[in-house]
Amino acid sequence: MSKTLARIALIRHLFALALLACLSACGGGGSPSSLVNPLASNQTQILVDGGPASLKINGFNGVPNAPYVTLTICAPGSITNCQTVDHIIMDTGSVGLRIQAQALNAYMLAALPVQTDASSRNIGECYQYVEGYVWGSVRSADLTIGGETSGSMPMQVIGDNLAPVPTACASSGGTSDNSIAAFNANGIIGIGTNPTDCGTLCSNGTIGSAGYPYYACTGTGSSATCVQTAQGASTGAPNQQLPNPVSTFAVDNNGTLISMPSVPSGGQANLTGTLTFGIGTRTNNGLGSANIVPASIYTGYIVTLFDGYTLANSYVDSGTSVYTFNDGKVPYCTSGTYAGFYCPPSPLTLSAINVGQNGLYNNVSFTVSNPSSMNLSYSVLPQMAVVASAFGQAIPTAFAWGFPFFYGRNVYTAIAGASTPGGTGPYFAY
Repeated sequence: MSKTLARIALIRHLFALALLACLSACGGGGSPSSLVNPLASNQTQILVDGGPASLKINGFNGVPNAPYVTLTICAPGSITNCQTVDHIIMDTGSVGLRIQAQALNAYMLAALPVQTDASSRNIGECYQYVEGYVWGSVRSADLTIGGETSGSMPMQVIGDNLAPVPTACASSGGTSDNSIAAFNANGIIGIGTNPTDCGTLCSNGTIGSAGYPYYACTGTGSSATCVQTAQGASTGAPNQQLPNPVSTFAVDNNGTLISMPSVPSGGQANLTGTLTFGIGTRTNNGLGSANIVPASIYTGYIVTLFDGYTLANSYVDSGTSVYTFNDGKVPYCTSGTYAGFYCPPSPLTLSAINVGQNGLYNNVSFTVSNPSSMNLSYSVLPQMAVVASAFGQAIPTAFAWGFPFFYGRNVYTAIAGASTPGGTGPYFAY
C-alpha cells in the first residue's frame, strides 16, 4: 500500500529560479522541546539546511524545508567496512531506505550484496514519485541510525548501473532522479505508515502499468535485461521488498516522533530538530495530549476538509517541502519566477479540518505567504505553499501537509499493524 508522494524535488524547478533571482501555529501535543545533547539512544538529529555539499555550487542553496538525517551502513556482518552518509531525506510519505550510488565509496558499493531471486536473477526497483522516478538494485546492508540498528536490511542503491532503466519505468512520466543533483539529497529514508514499501501489491505480482516497482534482471550493466516480478513482503519469501527501517528495529519499532522547534514567520537560515524512534516505548516518546488521526490501512491517507471539498487522499508528509492544495480564492502566480506558488498580497491565515478513520475532527490553522517577500537564501521557510493543479491535480483530491506543518509541533507516525498506547497503527498524531 505504498503511496506516491509529492517529494521535495516537486518544486525544485520553481524554487531554483526564485532563489537565483533572490541571490542576484502548534497542535494538541504541546510545543516540542529544544534539541538536547547528548541524544538518547532512540534519537537522532534532524537538520534543515542547504543540502549536500555537492549541491552548494554557483550560489544554489538547495530547496527549502528539506529535513535531513545522517546514518551509517555497513556490509552485512561487518564492523569495519562501513560508511556514514549525511543528508538523507527523512520522509514520512514513503517507505524504505534508498541511497544514491554517487554517495557511496567504491569499497562500500562493492561490499553490499545484490538481492537475487530463486533463479539467481538480480533484483532492481523502479520507485515512482510524482515528478520522476529512481532506478537501481536492491541490496542488503546493516543499518545504524542514532542508537538503533538493523541487520541485513534490504535497501535500494539508486543509479548503480544494475541495468538500463526499463522502458515502462522511464516512460511512466517525470524525469530520472538517479543522481544527487536531481534528488537534492544523498538518499531518502522512508519512515511512513507502511511496514513494507508495497505489501501484497508486489508479493502477489500485481504490477502497475507504470512499471512499478520490482524487476528481475539477467546479465549486468548495459547488456542486462529486466522483467517485472513479484516481490515478497514476508520473511519466508526468496526475496524481499524494502521494509520500513523502523519496523526492523528490535525495540522502538512501532513508529516515530518528529519534534521541530517553532520558527519565525519570515523563516531562518537553518534549523535542527529531533527524530525519536518508537511511540510510548520510552519516557521520551509518549503521546501526551496529541490528537490522533487514524489513517487508511490500505493507503496511509487521511481525509482533509478544505475549501468545500472532502479530500480523501490527503497525507502528512515530511518529504514534501511545502503545503500543496487547491484553493480558487487564494491568489497565485500563473507566470514568471513564482509560477505555481500561492502569492497573496499579505500573509494569509487559512484553516482546514483533518478527519481520521475514527470520524473525529481536528481543526488545523496555517499561514501562506508570498514567496517574493521571503528571503530565499534561507533553508527554513514555514509559509510556502504551491497550487496542486500546477502539478496536474485539476480536481482536488488531496491536501499535502508538507514539512512546514511540522514546525512547532510534535508529529507522530504509527506503522500499520503496530501496537501503540494510542491504538494500532496506522495513524498520525500531533
